[in-house]
Amino acid sequence: MPQETIEISTRGQGLYEVTDAVQTFVRSSGQEDGLLTIFVRHTSCSLLIQENADPDVQKDLKTFFARLVPPSSDPSMAWVVHTMEGPDDMPAHIKSALTQVSIGIPVSRGKMVLGTWQGIYLFEHRNQRHERQIVLHLSP
Repeated sequence: MPQETIEISTRGQGLYEVTDAVQTFVRSSGQEDGLLTIFVRHTSCSLLIQENADPDVQKDLKTFFARLVPPSSDPSMAWVVHTMEGPDDMPAHIKSALTQVSIGIPVSRGKMVLGTWQGIYLFEHRNQRHERQIVLHLSP
C-alpha cells in the first residue's frame, strides 16, 4: 500500500493548501481506487478540507479561531496552565482539538473525490515557523 510523508514549511498561523502535493502522491501511486488517509504528526496544527476559491474564507477562519481561542496572555484565558512555550502554545492545542489531525478522502479513477471548490489545508496554529509532517496513506 502506497505511503509517503510530505513536509510543509509554515511561516506562522494560517492555512497552507496542500491539495496539489497530495494529488501528486495519489497519481504517482498508480492506484485507481481506494481510501486516502491524511494524517498530521503534530499537536499544535490540524487538517481541514475547505473552500479554495476565495481567500477571504481562509482569512475569516483564521480570525474566527483567533477570537474563539485567543492567546493565553488574553485576560479571558487566565485559567490556562500550560504556558511554557509561549502564549500561542496552549491555544494551538485547543484549536487542534477542535478541528482534526486526520482526514479520509475517497479516491476514484486516480483522483481524490473532492468537490469543485474543496482544497486540503494544513492549519497552522502557532506563531513561529515550523516544519510539519503529513503522512499520506492510500488503501485499496
